[in-house]
Amino acid sequence: MTDTFLRMTRNGTTASESRPAPEKLVSGNPIHTSWDIEDRDGLYAGLWQSTPGAWRVSYDEWEYCHILAGHSVLTDAEGTRHELRAGDSIILRPGFTGVWEVVQTTLKNYVIKE
Repeated sequence: MTDTFLRMTRNGTTASESRPAPEKLVSGNPIHTSWDIEDRDGLYAGLWQSTPGAWRVSYDEWEYCHILAGHSVLTDAEGTRHELRAGDSIILRPGFTGVWEVVQTTLKNYVIKE
């Protein structure tokens, strides 16, 4: 691998685990696992996985993500439900608020720009 080419893979990447902050938790006890591959100049990329549960989200950054496996429902502040399944790609812009619910353990790759 060179400095100009990176694969988006969990292989050889150290995982970190986290949970939603208690004040954001809506239901369940989700565990988030991240494999952070790129972190430079306000740009972040990697893979993220969560077990079932729901929590409130509020985006200050721009994010592109592609769902690789699982089933999630993203409900925006107006109450519109967006079903997310393997193969779906979305962009979340700054100002998006709502609830992210993982119905079936979900794996996505992501690119975040602050």
